[in-house]
Amino acid sequence: MAINENPGVLLYPRLRRTPYFYAHREHGVKLYSVYNHMYHPRLYTDPLDEYHALMNHVTLWDVSAERQVQITGPDAFEFTNMLVPRDLTKCKIGQCKYVFVTAEDGGIINDPVLLRLEENKLWLSLADSDVLLWAKGLAYNSGMNVEITEPDVAPVQVQGPKSAAVMVDLFGESILEIPYYYTVNKELDDMEVTISRTGFSAELGYEIYLHNASRDGVKLWNTVLEAGQPHQLQVIGPCHIRRIEAGILSWGNDIYYDTNPFEVGYGFEETWMVDLDQEADFVGKEALERIKAEGVDRKLVGVEIGGGHVGFFNDGQMIDYFPVYDKDSGDRIGRVTSSTWSPQLERNIGYAMVPVEYETYGTELVVETQHGRNDAVVVAKPFVDPKKDKPKQDAAVSV
Repeated sequence: MAINENPGVLLYPRLRRTPYFYAHREHGVKLYSVYNHMYHPRLYTDPLDEYHALMNHVTLWDVSAERQVQITGPDAFEFTNMLVPRDLTKCKIGQCKYVFVTAEDGGIINDPVLLRLEENKLWLSLADSDVLLWAKGLAYNSGMNVEITEPDVAPVQVQGPKSAAVMVDLFGESILEIPYYYTVNKELDDMEVTISRTGFSAELGYEIYLHNASRDGVKLWNTVLEAGQPHQLQVIGPCHIRRIEAGILSWGNDIYYDTNPFEVGYGFEETWMVDLDQEADFVGKEALERIKAEGVDRKLVGVEIGGGHVGFFNDGQMIDYFPVYDKDSGDRIGRVTSSTWSPQLERNIGYAMVPVEYETYGTELVVETQHGRNDAVVVAKPFVDPKKDKPKQDAAVSV
């Protein structure tokens, strides 16, 4: 029987729809994935067109599949500090932090952005996976006075060099005062929103977290869309070309339950992400102390891959991990977890999980793509803008 190269995704009531579902369908969404049990729009035009819109203008993304786990109650901060290996005593009210949620063996259950909205009110803005159930389970016998809920909150992302101009048109000049990885609460046409200077693009950008999202989703969407028209705003899906160029990890691809922070480049030098000296006895601390002392057997490295164009990751061309082989022996040693053709570098790039003896820059490998076996080499990541100067830039400069 012939293979159907592009099977559809069934639309039916069992999977959840985002509050923006009916609004973003009007833009001709071409491809969905399922993320946190929700239909998640991934593509509207083509990956390269959407990439250029992000790099040159401003883009709007429905990312409400980033479900919020809300932790409140008298012990909310203490409980949340137990969930993650990052020391949250260094997180101010109104600040955001990129964190790992770790399991008892040190594995990565999730890598959300944490928003500390009040002393004892925190959100975990999730990647995929069922952290709500994990947190509820830990809270059940913890003896702590906390409430774990999923609020009626749904974020959109406004990303790209003209994003600040759109946000000024929506909220006024004061929006430019939000520092990188901080939040502010605003009202917009009788809608309550929380805004953070964050995003999945490594470009200048913002996330707008809409409260009462099931009621106001379409209204917010259309309001942002109208404000963006003078600035060439385009609706796109999350841009995996740019996130791979920027060294941003994707849970389920590059990190998972069976990987730990040290294997994926966090912990040995970036001790702020895994703070083993902090007082809190967070979940997985003992395991991560042991892993750091003993070292790891494998590492996630950057690779440049020769041969034909490997596609753009979210275009259906990488339907499975690419095998990685030792160049001399031909033995299979690992796998490429994410890859894309980079328009900026004009070559194939990606991440590969390989034994630690292959992590040195310049190490030659062989990667089997859809075009067959090709030479590859280990390189530094992030591939572009390694100090993340672009998302940290003074937003006022771009207006």
